[in-house]
Amino acid sequence: MEAYVIASEEAPPRDDVLVDACRSGDLEAFEALYREHSGRVFALCMRMTSDRSLAEDLTQESFLRAWNKLRLFRREGDFGAWLRRLTINVVLADRRSRGRRQGRETGTDNVARFERPASRSHPAPGLDLETALGALPQGARTVFVLHDVEGYRHDEIARMLHVATGTSKTQLHRARKLLRKALES
Repeated sequence: MEAYVIASEEAPPRDDVLVDACRSGDLEAFEALYREHSGRVFALCMRMTSDRSLAEDLTQESFLRAWNKLRLFRREGDFGAWLRRLTINVVLADRRSRGRRQGRETGTDNVARFERPASRSHPAPGLDLETALGALPQGARTVFVLHDVEGYRHDEIARMLHVATGTSKTQLHRARKLLRKALES
């Protein structure tokens, strides 16, 4: 088994080298891929769910799915992009599964989420955008993250979410409007 501990002056192994090693069953290579990409995968899950615990679970599920589907990764593509797409599919599948289990119920365990916060004279820098993003309705938040953060086009988002392209555009407009309103107050 080859060690993937890298001295600081050396460049880390490229993803394609690690992927080849993983396909041969090398768990250390997969651990190196995990270390390289887990932060971005977690950030994507967190932005799409606004739930730290769920985002952690979905990050793990994404890497488990990546390990199981690594044979489907085509070398001519970028591993990071493939992993982001796989992660989005994991999050959306989880959302559909939860939706079937929970129906259309809205939990009120955390009523503070529904209350209007007291007006602040000096907003906390950096925190307001994440808070506002977390308060968006799920559909609007998903489209905003996929379009404005991840850079997907509306036709790609529409295919991922199984909605019309116009719905994606409407959700993005709604998300931006709600974010502007939340950040101005």
